[in-house]
Amino acid sequence: MSEQDKQINIQYFAVLKEERGLSSETVQTSSKTVRELFNELSKKHRFSLNTERLNVAVNDEFQPWETTLKQGDTVVFIPPVAGG
Repeated sequence: MSEQDKQINIQYFAVLKEERGLSSETVQTSSKTVRELFNELSKKHRFSLNTERLNVAVNDEFQPWETTLKQGDTVVFIPPVAGG
């Protein structure tokens, strides 16, 4: 693990959970922002949604996509909820 790498806890919901096949995971990443992390994961797992369709929370608070990641952060990607 290089100095730039950090361990990030990720939680997935709805369609992202289905596409990833997991509800949560811990990853090592050198991504600096939440957007970079999502783009990295999206490329790897071929997510169908992009950042325009998602909200993101870091450590239980909604945050902008340019939020800087820190070691041990918990990131939740929140897809749109289908209503009935």
